Amino acid sequence: MEDRLDRLSDTELLGVINACLDALFDDRLRLPTEAEQLSLLASSLRIEARLRAWQAGLAAKIEISQAAWHEHGTSASSWLAQTANLTRREAARLILAGQGLDRFRLIGAAAASGTVLPAQAEAITDVLDGLPDDLPPETTVQAQELMVSFAASHNATELRRLSRHLLDVLDPESADTREAERLEREHKQAMRNRHLKFVHDHQGSVLIRGSLPIAEAEPFIRMIDAYAAQAKRGLDRLDPNAEYLTPAMWRADALLAMANRHALDGLAPTHGGDRPRVVVTLSYDKLCKAAVDGGLISGELVGGGDPIDAGVLRRWLCDADILPAVLGGESEVLDVGREQRLVTPAIRTALDLRDGGCVFVGCDKPPRDCHAHHGVPWWAGGETSLTNLYLFCPHHHAIVEPSRKPGADRWSVRLRGDGVPEIVPPTYVDPAQRTRVHARFLTRRRT
Repeated sequence: MEDRLDRLSDTELLGVINACLDALFDDRLRLPTEAEQLSLLASSLRIEARLRAWQAGLAAKIEISQAAWHEHGTSASSWLAQTANLTRREAARLILAGQGLDRFRLIGAAAASGTVLPAQAEAITDVLDGLPDDLPPETTVQAQELMVSFAASHNATELRRLSRHLLDVLDPESADTREAERLEREHKQAMRNRHLKFVHDHQGSVLIRGSLPIAEAEPFIRMIDAYAAQAKRGLDRLDPNAEYLTPAMWRADALLAMANRHALDGLAPTHGGDRPRVVVTLSYDKLCKAAVDGGLISGELVGGGDPIDAGVLRRWLCDADILPAVLGGESEVLDVGREQRLVTPAIRTALDLRDGGCVFVGCDKPPRDCHAHHGVPWWAGGETSLTNLYLFCPHHHAIVEPSRKPGADRWSVRLRGDGVPEIVPPTYVDPAQRTRVHARFLTRRRT
């Protein structure tokens, strides 16, 4: 059998593998014992690992030879993504895995034999890549041998944690110094990579994505755990009909509780001329009628137009500041608060209601990220009034800020008769200076 297989091309060998899989999937009668079923599953994982190692090696060779570029004019990862319907991340990961196996030959041989599973091989090559560059070649070989032996009793996650132990074995005299340098290097990288994003999924949720350095994240984790533990001690947990909460749900509720406590205690700094607040616009008449009749009320968030569930809105109204704003027939803000030199909270709220965010065409920055811009500058005699104020993000604020040069050809803004801000381009962009209006004002729901 082996002699016959040796005569086959790689394409023919893959055909044999595919035919074997067809045979495994057919419905012919098989009666393996439970012990045999377990053995089959374990053996199949090793076979899959060998095939994965071969795939990764081939992907790495294609990357080096630029075969995808020669045949299709694209990179190997792009070709993989298009041909195999992989994500770009999956395609790049396969190529990187092959490069790692090629760089560390002992690990590559272990993966090819099925001794090391794909996730283990990836973890091992990551650990080996993190070793100091000045280690002698024989020490690197020793490190590979040790990691292969560790793979016999450790999973991928555990293997990633063995970097310190590996240094202790390979270079005990300088292990402490090298470990300190590694930790400092990783912390700096973690600080550079820190981020926090809020992404609307347009299905009623906001997705929170981020990364924090371990040390800086620890106080945050402890606070979340404390709020979660406090909630678990609540009397409502004794209710047998209480909703079952997973650990992840407890932590989510803890984050919300921490934010609410922060807001109630007024601990947050001012932003945009006012303390952070959620602004909801709704009909005052409907609010009064609902209070008397017990009916449903609805509103929407300023700065996004997202509708708010009536039950949530009722809870908010228990502790809300009611700020009347007189609206015209087209929902433009006619009057709110009194005029002052500085943008007051009342005027700022009116701006948020009217503009809904940066008014520059195509910009999606919400009100909280915007400045209150004087159309006619204060230094030029402009008033701090709604008819002279507009919301602009910092970038577009700089673009529309009037020049002190008379007649300068710049972007500008003005208020239409119906209370909608419109952008006027400079003549070098549009000689006719046709005005532009943000799409937000074309699609805004009227209240």
